[in-house]
Amino acid sequence: MTDHLLVRARGLDAADPLAAFRERFVITDPDVVYLDGNSLGRLPKATRDRLREVVDREWGAELIRGWDRWMSLAREVGDVLAGGVLEALPGEVVLSDSTSVNLYKLAAAACDARPGRRVIVTDDDNFPTDQYILQGLAAARGMELRVVRSDLDAGVSAREVIAALDSDVALVSLSHVAYRSGAVADLPGITAAAHAVGALALWDLCHSAGSVPVPLRSAGVDLAVGCTYKHLNGGPGAPAFLYVRAELQSTLRQPIWGWFGQRGQFDMAGGYDPVESVERFLVGTPPVLGGYAALEGARITAEAGIDAIAAKGRALGAYAIELFDAWLAPHGFALASPRDDARRGAHVTLHHPQAWQISQALRAANVIPDFRTPDRLRLGFAPLYTSFAEVCLGFERLREIVESGSYKAFPAERSRVT
Repeated sequence: MTDHLLVRARGLDAADPLAAFRERFVITDPDVVYLDGNSLGRLPKATRDRLREVVDREWGAELIRGWDRWMSLAREVGDVLAGGVLEALPGEVVLSDSTSVNLYKLAAAACDARPGRRVIVTDDDNFPTDQYILQGLAAARGMELRVVRSDLDAGVSAREVIAALDSDVALVSLSHVAYRSGAVADLPGITAAAHAVGALALWDLCHSAGSVPVPLRSAGVDLAVGCTYKHLNGGPGAPAFLYVRAELQSTLRQPIWGWFGQRGQFDMAGGYDPVESVERFLVGTPPVLGGYAALEGARITAEAGIDAIAAKGRALGAYAIELFDAWLAPHGFALASPRDDARRGAHVTLHHPQAWQISQALRAANVIPDFRTPDRLRLGFAPLYTSFAEVCLGFERLREIVESGSYKAFPAERSRVT
């Protein structure tokens, strides 16, 4: 490893105000360089301990009496997210279902709230499941899905979105941070443009919640969804969350009428009468174990502070780009993320014609990245536990793989089972 770059990494780690948080996560093999925390976050030790307690004491000993506290868990997690991770008010966020289901619920409610309007706007680099949900919703309702072209590396342009807006648009639905490149969209500007034509704005926060500030209230965002298993470290399959601006909660009605959104839930009435609060967007019985995991992940994020997390995320990305320029650009790599720190979330993506083979060689070298089409190596940095020295080590192993040509021994095409 180049000595001065390693010395620089160690100096950055020594000055890092979040460095101590790394010790609060389960790290069983210190030789593994984990650069995929934007797909699945590490396990917080507090989560491991809390789940053991819940299983033994609450489920194991209290049995069904545990519902006395479990019933409020979805709102409890939502309020932690609202106060410590997102810019939102208590009572505007609730834990519920998966991101895809929540996107469907809120998109359908938004379209119903704009009767007579026949257009939904999204972009062609929005996360695939978002596109599928919106395609299905538009097809079922005879609406037009107007798809804006995005640059794969620079992300969706506010100018392109604005050009697609008119008085027939009911909903604009986009991702705040692009899953492929990490590009940050102009959430305030696009939201204001949607409102200017009378449309509602629905944002996917999966790659932004827990990594960058999300100005929901100050930008006037109407609706949002997000997952808890990436930067929020809620664990595999952890439940998602949804946000509904307080002023809209009593007027929007979601399409899945379940008993957890019902007024007088245990009266067991035959007719559906939704509560006035954000709980009207709930459906069925919440996942309690997953809810506790999401709660602990949200708490540790809130404790660290989203501004400090975002600052370190930008610094990790800038350092990675410095290593890219010095070590990888001469070997056929191209930067596939914005260089501007303010325009980039907490991951950096590199383009290389053999990115798939390189990603497999990296895994064999104990570096865990992610592969994204077309020919992109996505390197995710989790500021709560990723160190600068870890990034330096990962890039050093990547350089060795490319310089030696060892990646050529791996299959050139992606297997269906990966």
